[in-house]
Amino acid sequence: MKKMKLKQLIGVFLAITVLFLNYLPCVQSIRNTPSELYILEGDTKVLSFGLPFKIKIESDNVDVLKFNGKSLKDYPIYSMSEPISIETVQNGKVSLNFKLFGLIPIKELKVNVQPQKEVIPGGQAVGVSIHTQGAIIVGTSEIIDKSGTTYYPAIEAGLKPGDIIEKVNGVYVKNAEHLSILVDKKRKNGLELDIRRGNMIFQTHITPTLDGNDNKYRLGIWVRDSTAGVGTLTFIDPDSKNFGALGHAITDIDTGLLLPVKNGKIMEAHIVDIKQGSKGKPGEIKGVFSDKQKSMGNVYKNTNYGIYGKINSNIQQIDYKKGIPIAYQDSINIGKATILCTIDDEGIKEFDINIVKINRQSHPNSKGMVVEITDPELLNKTGGIVQGMSGSPIIQNGRIVGAITHVLVNDPTKGYAIFIEWMLDESSKIIE
Repeated sequence: MKKMKLKQLIGVFLAITVLFLNYLPCVQSIRNTPSELYILEGDTKVLSFGLPFKIKIESDNVDVLKFNGKSLKDYPIYSMSEPISIETVQNGKVSLNFKLFGLIPIKELKVNVQPQKEVIPGGQAVGVSIHTQGAIIVGTSEIIDKSGTTYYPAIEAGLKPGDIIEKVNGVYVKNAEHLSILVDKKRKNGLELDIRRGNMIFQTHITPTLDGNDNKYRLGIWVRDSTAGVGTLTFIDPDSKNFGALGHAITDIDTGLLLPVKNGKIMEAHIVDIKQGSKGKPGEIKGVFSDKQKSMGNVYKNTNYGIYGKINSNIQQIDYKKGIPIAYQDSINIGKATILCTIDDEGIKEFDINIVKINRQSHPNSKGMVVEITDPELLNKTGGIVQGMSGSPIIQNGRIVGAITHVLVNDPTKGYAIFIEWMLDESSKIIE
């Protein structure tokens, strides 16, 4: 009986000890370490926990990494009171398990060692012209026939702003003009529309109505099939010739929805004016370009993390013609950096900024960093981050780390930036 009580007391003590240890600040610091690290081959990552205990590190692949210059095969036990240096040996993926006292699992960490990657940073002001897949409904309206009777064919068919008309009676819609032709040709018995709403596709029947004002058959909708604007080129991959720009999506001005790309292109834009940003009023770089200009590249993807495509002309980049290495988020530091952008007819310039906050991420997001413009020249001309600077590449310690994406409306000197790794991931998915 006494032995049973003793075992119970020991069990309770061990449980309390484990709970206590798990809630120690030093243990919590390990738990708060990202669960996945990306390290470029040849780089070193230092982990500092300040834990006054020894810890055992187990790995499913001891050949990819070294710890403090030693292999886990020979030296699996480390003092957490001192920084631990993780060095790459070769490319590969590793799962690490940290065990306190060699017994209590407190952290799992996946390390992905990637080969060194270099890209050519951008900074050029580019005009972006995109034609969408199908016709996007941006509004619905009534139709009044010759007798004065009012009809609402689009609303009765269940159509909403943001819906995309992909087919009419099985025929793919090329653009808004093509939609009008299909409506006029096939109006007698009504139309079967294939509609995309988000990730869902459905069919609906609609009967065109003869408009009493111009004697044309209409559906009671306003549509858009293209858009254009000015942004900044972020990078070019010298190996694949893929490019990335903007760092955020191009959305429809009326519905706010991401525009699906049928085809598009980027062209050189000429800066004609700058509207300075101020608190509550975002500024803007005003550029001009023509859809008839020679294309610098073709746009194949419009995503939440930028636009992507293939470059098809030689790009003039004064300072970084041969490309520079990228840096994953775990190698980015709070502190000084620069951006490349174009604000006048003098071309690309490099401006000083500070990275003031880093939001470590395991999934893509366009708000990975908060940056602050500190360069006097840029502040004097733009007031900070303005529309048109989206995509401006960020360089720190000779590496490209990300791109500007958004301005903070209440403080135009600051804004958000995306990690370059997310943009490269999207670029790698390009299918022509």
